[in-house]
Amino acid sequence: MDNYRFILSGGGTGGHIYPAIAIANELKRRYPDAKILFVGASDRMEMEKVPQAGYEIKGLWISGLQRRLTWKNLLFPIKVISSLIRARNIVSNFRPHVAIGTGGYASGPVLRVASQKGIPCVLQEQNSYAGITNKILAAKVKRICVAYDGMEKFFPIEKTVKTGNPVRASLVNLPKEGTASFAHFDLDPGKKTLLVLGGSLGAKRINELIEDQLSNLKNLGLQLIWQCGSLYYDRYKQYGSESVKVKGYLNKMEHAYRVADIIISRSGAGSVSELCLVGKPVVFIPSPNVAEDHQTKNARALVNAGAALMIQEKNLENEFRPHFEELLASKEKMDELGRKIKELALPKATEHIVDEIVELIPEEDE
Repeated sequence: MDNYRFILSGGGTGGHIYPAIAIANELKRRYPDAKILFVGASDRMEMEKVPQAGYEIKGLWISGLQRRLTWKNLLFPIKVISSLIRARNIVSNFRPHVAIGTGGYASGPVLRVASQKGIPCVLQEQNSYAGITNKILAAKVKRICVAYDGMEKFFPIEKTVKTGNPVRASLVNLPKEGTASFAHFDLDPGKKTLLVLGGSLGAKRINELIEDQLSNLKNLGLQLIWQCGSLYYDRYKQYGSESVKVKGYLNKMEHAYRVADIIISRSGAGSVSELCLVGKPVVFIPSPNVAEDHQTKNARALVNAGAALMIQEKNLENEFRPHFEELLASKEKMDELGRKIKELALPKATEHIVDEIVELIPEEDE
């Protein structure tokens, strides 16, 4: 029997959506007749991205508590009750064999309801510091798939399995030969290439840094792929040139990673997992504006392993140029960072997570 039913819930950001889609794709590969339903927050990006990936999605009226005092927080308890009622209806009608949560607001009500109905549940925690939704749900689920060591400080050790984070299949095996990748960006294969990543929307402070350092970076002999984000493209496209490729969004990440000699990036969980696979020297600039400052904690886990550098936004003005130039001048240091970050890669993460899900399918249905 392979006509199983799986509910996947998670969203709000790409970091929660793309792992859920990767898990769904692997479940579909193993069980072509399986029915898969996504549940997300009705006003967030998953409502667009999941149907684009070919899956049905239902929305909940849910959001998180705002950190500052705002009238929106008055709606929070109403949204929670509404979402629990709607999640109960969705779960009762769909009757999943297993429910999977990848983090984000919507996964809370869905996994809570599913666990109450005796449906086995799996959590996937991407970060080195557990999110509040997953910490609350931990007691109710059967398995927790994590990407970092030491997660027993958040979760019961007997339920916790280190699998890694799902990443795009195209990145597991980067092109061996770079000619097509350099041609894709119209770049010079004879020059060192800096890849700057700020996420799909963009990172304001990273963009300001690159704008300020652009002439210095060129003087260092670098050519750039500068992914400034869709929100900032109109502002920074003026800097595009033969040696500076300014992009709002990068569709062919495998080409960008293939040509890069050194990378500047945020340190969201998905980015970190991808960069481990890529195995290039990375300077992380964590966003300070995320829950529990988890980007700093993600980056620090790699820094402590000698696998990356990190500069916090507040220190960029004084620290970026000397640290970056010192790294660029040392082939030994660049090689060492590339080698050590690659050692942390878990390329079969999606398969391992699905192995755990399959183990929980109720026996009477097998």
